[in-house]
Amino acid sequence: MRNPARVGRALGLSNLLRLIFLVDLFQGLWVTFRNQHPRNICTEQYPAERPKVAERYRGLPRLNRNPETGEPLCIGCNLCALACPENLIVMTSERNEQTKRKEMVTFTFDTSRCMFCGLCEEVCPSDALELTQNFEMATYTREGQVLTRKMCEEGIEAKRYKC
Repeated sequence: MRNPARVGRALGLSNLLRLIFLVDLFQGLWVTFRNQHPRNICTEQYPAERPKVAERYRGLPRLNRNPETGEPLCIGCNLCALACPENLIVMTSERNEQTKRKEMVTFTFDTSRCMFCGLCEEVCPSDALELTQNFEMATYTREGQVLTRKMCEEGIEAKRYKC
């Protein structure tokens, strides 16, 4: 064991007293209790009151449709899948024999590993892919994080909870 006299000299008497009487602990507790007054508490009542989302927030993806015709805006160029740094977008397209245009057949977007960088949205020449401000993405399984074409076109409706 250490000699208490040597410890006192090594630490200094004032530091030793601070250590024995737990001065630092009580200073930390004082900061905590000083800020516990109800006027200082700022709690969001989440399900009842929706939080304000930043204007530039990038959340769940959506495939846009032409409002006049109802057709998807996607031209099947596959640029979104190529731009994705995590390779989360899988898209297949086929050429339509009547219109001689490429049309999207399948589209999947894996949000479980997405970092929501927005590169897929930026490279889309027809503004078909958009990252919305929907932030409620929680699911119980990993398969629930993989969005299909239908889910991206219709959009995932945010749940409204009643208290």
